[in-house]
Amino acid sequence: MFLETKNLTKRFGGNTAVNNVDFAIEQGKINAIIGPNGAGKSTFFNLISGFHPPTSGQVIFKGKDITKLPSNKIAELGVARTFQTTNLFDQATVLDNVIVGHRLRTKSNLFDAILRTKRLKQEEKQCKDKAIEVLEFVGLTDVAYKLAGSLSQEEKKRVAFALGLATDPEIIFLDEPAAGVNPDETEGLALLMQKMVKSGVTVCLIEHKMSMIMKLADKIMVLNYGEKIAEGTPEQIKNNDAVIKAYLGGSASA
Repeated sequence: MFLETKNLTKRFGGNTAVNNVDFAIEQGKINAIIGPNGAGKSTFFNLISGFHPPTSGQVIFKGKDITKLPSNKIAELGVARTFQTTNLFDQATVLDNVIVGHRLRTKSNLFDAILRTKRLKQEEKQCKDKAIEVLEFVGLTDVAYKLAGSLSQEEKKRVAFALGLATDPEIIFLDEPAAGVNPDETEGLALLMQKMVKSGVTVCLIEHKMSMIMKLADKIMVLNYGEKIAEGTPEQIKNNDAVIKAYLGGSASA
């Protein structure tokens, strides 16, 4: 199995945000997690990516138990993550923002920085080359030297994708990647996610735009009050009575 959770649970005081969730993410596919606001979706992502320790349960990636690893170690294994809000260094260029993403693949230390060693210079070039490569991949070459603060919301979403891709991930978790963008931009981001999968990166996303999810996802899990209430193909989810009652409101295009 590529990446799976077993009985994954997270409690905050008396509130159970994620409750005994089993989920297997399929490699080379677009996996989606949907559910009402407060269903535990972002918390579920936080548990997988090491931003919160689970109360109980396991996260297993390529046969290795990564449940107790810190987020930086999980990222080094090839698990990338974006957030609902794209926080960039607004006064730095787009290129400089994305260069940061590849730093976890480098070995330079303070000693290298002070002495400007050969290793540091090689790794600086490596990070810049990677940033240029992923900016081209996401379609942002023309804004590489613009200040990040001047970008549109849709361009910032693409920068977040580029940052994730700069870490050389095997899987990327996208938290509401199409929030706040118009229908044409949503379509463009959907095409970019398909392009990522074709390039060998598995995608798992949280999204509220149901029409996009139903067209895009190979597999969907539905959370409600922290519990998994359904899992399957878009067609199976669309026709699931529990999902319709809890979330879809009788329409898969809501």
